[in-house]
Amino acid sequence: MKGGVLRILSWNVWAHGHARPGNVSRLITALQPDLVLLQEATSVMDALPQLAGGHYRRITAPERNNGPAAWSPAPFESDEFILPLGKQLDVPIAILRKIALRGALIIHQNGLEIANVHLDHGQFANRRQLRSLLRAYPDLKIIMGDYNALGPVRLPGFHDVGPRRSTHRMYGLAPLRIDRCLVRNMAATGACTFAYGPSDHRPICVDLTDL
Repeated sequence: MKGGVLRILSWNVWAHGHARPGNVSRLITALQPDLVLLQEATSVMDALPQLAGGHYRRITAPERNNGPAAWSPAPFESDEFILPLGKQLDVPIAILRKIALRGALIIHQNGLEIANVHLDHGQFANRRQLRSLLRAYPDLKIIMGDYNALGPVRLPGFHDVGPRRSTHRMYGLAPLRIDRCLVRNMAATGACTFAYGPSDHRPICVDLTDL
């Protein structure tokens, strides 16, 4: 954190794509973030500390080979939280499509609780996952990552400070803004996106200060 500003970089590196530790390391060198949050990271990304130094953790949820990861130049503690499946239109979403559990990575650093999320595609399910996350971690100040949410996300006390442009190309064609940063008792002094590169998501970066 420099001058009271916390810079967080978030990127869904797309498990089926070709984003590699080198791509993330180059962003770290260029942007000098205080924290990097990755979604859909596989074991390939575990080489990141060899390139960028710092501190790193990655988790995977049951039946998945990928999950959220975090990197920081400074030490941090972290928890794994398995997000509930929930229901969609009162029908178990497992009936509607094949799904697997998703995990959130909760970062504890400098007195802050920050959640790195990759939420379900179901528009009822992903909102329920957020509410479940807040019940488990009521002191969260930042929830950032791939929300898979169409339309606004409303959480009491939180506001969306992420970039306003599209961040994802669904099937390589349809532009969507699904990579978000929601905060409470904080303000953004800057928010931007970067080129897609080898992922179908843009990296996003926000600079945050306390109110």
